Amino acid sequence: MLGRSLLGLLLTSLPLLTSAATTWKQVKLGGGGGFVPGIVFSTKTKGVAYARTDIGGLYKLNSDDSWTPLLDWVGDAKWHNWGVDALALDPTNSNKVYIAVGMYTNSWDPNNGAILASSDGGSTWTEYALSFKVGGNMPGRGIGERLAVDPNSPNILFFGARSGNGLWKSTNSGATWTKVTSFPSAGTYVQDASNEYTADKVGLAFVTFDASSSSSGTATKRIFVGVANVNTTSIYYTEDGGSTWAAVPGQPTTNNLPHKGVISPSEGLLYVTFNNNAGPYDGTIGSIQKYNIASKTWTDITPVSGSDLYFGFGGLAVDLQKPGTIMVAALNSWWPDGQIFRSTNSGASWSPLWSWASYPTMNRYYKYDVSLAPWIGVTAPDDTKQIGWMMEALVIDPFDSNHWLYGTGLTIYGGHDLLQWDTTHNITLKSLADGIEETAVLGLISPPTGPQLISAVGDVGGFAHSSLTTPPSTPFNTPLYGTTPDIDWAGQAPTNLVRIGNDASSTSRQVALSTNSGATWNEDYGAPTGIAGGKVAISAQGDVVLWATSSNGVMVSRYTNAFTAVSSLPSSGVAIASDKVTDSTFYAASGNKFYVSTDFGVTFAAKSATLGSSSTANDITVNVKVTGDVWVSTNAGLYHTTNSGTSFTTISGFGATWSISTGAPKTSGGYPSVFVIGTYNNVVATIKAPPGPASMMRLTVSALELPTSSLEINAPGAVFTLVRTAVVSSTVTKADRLPAPSVVSSFSENISCRELNDSLVDNDQDILHDLFHDLFHPDQQHKLDFFKQDQHYQQHQDLLDHF
Repeated sequence: MLGRSLLGLLLTSLPLLTSAATTWKQVKLGGGGGFVPGIVFSTKTKGVAYARTDIGGLYKLNSDDSWTPLLDWVGDAKWHNWGVDALALDPTNSNKVYIAVGMYTNSWDPNNGAILASSDGGSTWTEYALSFKVGGNMPGRGIGERLAVDPNSPNILFFGARSGNGLWKSTNSGATWTKVTSFPSAGTYVQDASNEYTADKVGLAFVTFDASSSSSGTATKRIFVGVANVNTTSIYYTEDGGSTWAAVPGQPTTNNLPHKGVISPSEGLLYVTFNNNAGPYDGTIGSIQKYNIASKTWTDITPVSGSDLYFGFGGLAVDLQKPGTIMVAALNSWWPDGQIFRSTNSGASWSPLWSWASYPTMNRYYKYDVSLAPWIGVTAPDDTKQIGWMMEALVIDPFDSNHWLYGTGLTIYGGHDLLQWDTTHNITLKSLADGIEETAVLGLISPPTGPQLISAVGDVGGFAHSSLTTPPSTPFNTPLYGTTPDIDWAGQAPTNLVRIGNDASSTSRQVALSTNSGATWNEDYGAPTGIAGGKVAISAQGDVVLWATSSNGVMVSRYTNAFTAVSSLPSSGVAIASDKVTDSTFYAASGNKFYVSTDFGVTFAAKSATLGSSSTANDITVNVKVTGDVWVSTNAGLYHTTNSGTSFTTISGFGATWSISTGAPKTSGGYPSVFVIGTYNNVVATIKAPPGPASMMRLTVSALELPTSSLEINAPGAVFTLVRTAVVSSTVTKADRLPAPSVVSSFSENISCRELNDSLVDNDQDILHDLFHDLFHPDQQHKLDFFKQDQHYQQHQDLLDHF
């Protein structure tokens, strides 16, 4: 054993967390699951493209049409960098990539934005701070691109900011930025001044260089900048590289603002899409305009008019291989489907992706292929949409006229036979978002029988994952909830599940029950309409549902009878759980109080023992084999009771903890593994405590930093070495064991499953292993030198030499 004085010194300065090397793999959804507002192809190198998401980071296209996440290193302290508001590639070097990052420009995000720059295709990044906020998840996040690299002098970048901050310029590849004070407009459009989220100025819309105005090595003289203005000038240009600016003459000044501005070089035309809102959800009218740069004339080339024009326009693509070929996307045609138009004569005439045959029959000029994510094709009976919505990203591969991609609010579609649009007018429309995982996972369970994993997911409902490597064939349906805030399983009847929906305006009841592990569902007819959200628990035998609603307090129902109020619990801020052994027992926590019900959730009694100084109870989990063995995570720590709350043990070292789960014991009959996402000795981490709280193992590793405060965690009861965590705005991921210290990460965004290396044992050697690992860090060199002077150094020299 280490000497007491030295061990005390080390433990007071370093968190006592043994290391567990893990490999992460996606639990495949295959279809994206969220909004993709921007896609950019390299004009320098064939096959290079990047896609930005609003809350899920940045992705790079692979040769097999799949995508690789590039921002997995972003951790809790930098959570705002998951929001990517703009994307630019160096036209002269496809390895150089720039993104503008930041999540919100309002009070929800206290951080200023930044420009992240990579010179190796996204493998590594340098962060350059900005003096203002960036809004990757704000209104108007699909317009752009706001960031652009000078094609003739690529050390020069321009960035159009939000919030009235105007136009900015860098002359050193994004390292420093200077405001362009001569630029005449910062944008006045506000989506809705009555709401904090929509009250900020959208700002500048796009920056587009006209490469033909200069030669290589000289700063491009002519630049166009779109501004979020309505009923006034909204597009400006410079002929001297940005020293002076003027409004483009003759431009339309209607109640529409520009979204995209793309130059067709061989035609000398600037194409612009307009919409009467900033998007991405709205848009009821708009236009397509083209500007002849030489003659300085505008032409309205909007594909439809009159009653057929009930949407604006967002996505805009130019085929660089075929002058005059352009495509535009509706923003938003919510019914009967989205719409894309294509022209091969510079907008003189157009053909649509679908048209009416004889109402209500539609001519769909495509074959629909969702084989990479079959669940995308499962929709409500009255939902006819396939093409999509929120279509702001639309691109044609500059090296391949057959290859095209576009982003929607759900996935990326595209294909490799686009030229058939112009011949047979029938193409293959395929979901091509494999690797982009952007769903918000709100709950995870792993009952001892049935599918390996069952997930509750925002926007796309949730899934019973029979395989972790094959995408689900269908989401939860009948009823089909857009968002599933929570899900639970019955401890003694584990095929019985309950889930809740989040749509209080729906006429359907927002509680659903399954008796076959989520294969089929039925509404709980005891549930009221007009109430939704919150958290849910089902009793051990599956006959009682306890529901902590989002706005109507806690309610309970037995045998699908009408839900009744539970007046003995607070009306809000309540964490709930069912005992997995005793049918009549439920648990609840609020503030620093812990409650128990032994009458099937009808009444609860507060226990005299408290949860310390807690003001918020975040999660409750139970030992699934023992009644009364309960763990509670709060904003102040981690608490454990083995007597139904009569007394609590405060687990030392923990600060704020969020999600918690119990899993399989290390040895048969042993105590369950406990998994916690929270703060331990001032380190925010995912932590495993086998077999009890005496020895902590940190699972978070530097190669894969997770924004832990937004995670869900779950451990199956049958596999000691497996735990699954979920990032809100991420994908499903599985991790296989590796010899320490190797780490291979492919985490993307939602559900993350990691399998631990359980070769570590709970003894002094493992503690020393972790301590030495931390000591080896350059910042700890003085502690390493001190340790070498200790009498016990020689005893453990072999471990130290390992590093």
